[in-house]
Amino acid sequence: MANFIHTDFSASTLALHAGYDYDKQRTTSVPIYQSAAYSFESLEQARNRFSLQELGNIYSRLTNPTLDVLRDRLAAIEGGAFGVVVATGAAAVFYALVNLAEHGDNIVYANKIYGGTQTLLTHTLKRFGIEVRVFDIDDLNTLEKVIDSKTKAIFFESLSNPQISIADTKSITEISKKHSIVSVCDNTVATPFLHRPFDYGVDVVVHSLTKYVNGQGSTLGGGIIERHGLNELIKDNPRYPAFNIPDPSYYGLVYADIPFPSYGTRLIADWLRNIGATLSPHAAWLLIQGLETLDLRIQKHSQNALEIAKFLESHPLIQEVCYPGLENNPYHHLLKKYFKNAQASGLLSFEAQNVQVAQKICNNLELFSITANIGDSKSLIIHPYSTTHSQLSESELKSANITPNTLRLSIGLENASDLINDLKQAIEK
Repeated sequence: MANFIHTDFSASTLALHAGYDYDKQRTTSVPIYQSAAYSFESLEQARNRFSLQELGNIYSRLTNPTLDVLRDRLAAIEGGAFGVVVATGAAAVFYALVNLAEHGDNIVYANKIYGGTQTLLTHTLKRFGIEVRVFDIDDLNTLEKVIDSKTKAIFFESLSNPQISIADTKSITEISKKHSIVSVCDNTVATPFLHRPFDYGVDVVVHSLTKYVNGQGSTLGGGIIERHGLNELIKDNPRYPAFNIPDPSYYGLVYADIPFPSYGTRLIADWLRNIGATLSPHAAWLLIQGLETLDLRIQKHSQNALEIAKFLESHPLIQEVCYPGLENNPYHHLLKKYFKNAQASGLLSFEAQNVQVAQKICNNLELFSITANIGDSKSLIIHPYSTTHSQLSESELKSANITPNTLRLSIGLENASDLINDLKQAIEK
């Protein structure tokens, strides 16, 4: 497989071509390489690959040709240097952070993020001895106050789920660079076709590929991409000793000294090798199919969502609509600054009159399904307070701006008028 990444092509072209230079059979569809392991041409080649003297397939827990196409394509579209794909979005977030932090360290995260991610940070990482500290995404003066010498990552979402807030990415990365800390941005909702975090100084981008990249709700997947030049930040940085001292589990290898992207290489050689949340070749193939049409789909999602946001905003029984595409939204200026064509994806939320009305709307809709997912071609609705964010404490829910009246919509590709009529009858029934 050729490493076919050309930065002079547009993202929509890269989504169709990057990472695949045709196999021996000249198939136009990327093949599914359904193999657990690979034979070596010689014992010398096997030894060289195990010692990272040369790159190549060893075992599909680490790499696989179908997965390689997906990771290279993601990296190309995001404008990154190297990507790693894993079994789920949750695994992507976990690996991205534990690749940087260990027992005794801390991670700083934004208060407005997906509930499952917040649970991962505040409970699961705690069991690893990693402390987490929160900052207010709407008041970045709170960010530097929680940073110290043990801070290993600053984590935030470019467009948050379900609050639909937009991060001031450049201001966050300016702070991260000032302190030589790796910034990690979850770009799942925005996708690289609306927002490219690397253009504004982000170091690592993560995705739940289950969402907009897949677009059909048919498979799970996660992606982690590092920027060009990340080695320069990591090498000899006292915050990241794991990259700068010999790894006794890997022949005394010093990751910062290898001639490859050190962050992604350690993800594969350490975390995938030892824990193995590996994406299957068939799932990777499904995600490649979704990626090829994402540019067109995210535009339609955004157009539909804006029409529906305007309808909800004008309805007398709806209290508040959160969608940055609305001109009176507090994040509209950041949308225009950071997002392509000021489009804001298909995700929006709104406040019903009370929790009973919120429940009634969910149960009366015909086209929207009550589903704990986003980014599907079909429209979805969920009540975050009782589902996706139900594990959060009352104080965490308040900080995240989630109430018992909040409903989240993931607007699909149906006719917008049909969706509006469905919402109208459910609200007024």
